[in-house]
Amino acid sequence: MIRHDEQVTDAVDSVEADLLIDFRRVTLRRGGRVLVGPVDWQVELDERWVVIGPNGAGKTSLLRMAAAMEHPSSGTATVLGERLGRVDMAELRQRVGLSSSALSQRIPDDEVVRDLVVSAGYAVLGRWRERYDEVDYIRAVDTLESVGAEHLADRTYGTLSEGERKRVLIARSLMTDPELLLLDEPAAGLDLGGREELVARLADLAADPDSPALVLVTHHVEEIPPGFSHCLILAEGHVVAAGLLADVMTAENLSAAFGQAIAVDTIDGRYFARRARSRAAHRRRQ
Repeated sequence: MIRHDEQVTDAVDSVEADLLIDFRRVTLRRGGRVLVGPVDWQVELDERWVVIGPNGAGKTSLLRMAAAMEHPSSGTATVLGERLGRVDMAELRQRVGLSSSALSQRIPDDEVVRDLVVSAGYAVLGRWRERYDEVDYIRAVDTLESVGAEHLADRTYGTLSEGERKRVLIARSLMTDPELLLLDEPAAGLDLGGREELVARLADLAADPDSPALVLVTHHVEEIPPGFSHCLILAEGHVVAAGLLADVMTAENLSAAFGQAIAVDTIDGRYFARRARSRAAHRRRQ
């Protein structure tokens, strides 16, 4: 016979097992300055989160803790069931996919794309004279294909457009079959066409039931792909709002985060924001 308290414990363990990110009153400080926090944030299996806010809001700092690249200064941070500070961070990082501009800047121009992607499975950057099995290269091309970049496999990194580089980096971050995929401003620096191509690919990724949980960091609501489910809005290191995307992505919350009156519209499942015109300005134009 199973006792009631054992059933309760099993239920709690089951709920916690679904939490890929579990931050409780987490704060990150540098040089006495609070970069982000205190933050409470939980990400479950199959969720697709967007983290949005102005420059200096603490988005990248939050993501670096989620990527097991930073320890919190205070609070409790658990990633993939492992508490930061009590786990080998290098091993934990191998279970998290991360695509960021910081990585892009470290890649040599003569790096062949297929080598760049395949090396992710060995936790190194670039081929570095290692020998890989043919199955590794087949897997790399398949991963490139998932983001519409298989035709770039034999190109060198320096010959790619900014949009192509973004897709290759996402493919690299998927190469290890991560349980959690973190995308730090993947559309930064892209023109309109490049942005829309990337948003479409991320929408496909969000819709794929085999994809890992996703966290996308951005400044712009226009970069939120269809299919994303949740949103965390940050401003000056603090949480303005968090929850279901449709509930959080409001003019009131965006205005509070960006410090000005913002209007937000939804068209075909996409969000678009602009500065709201004041009534006085409207009268002057009449």
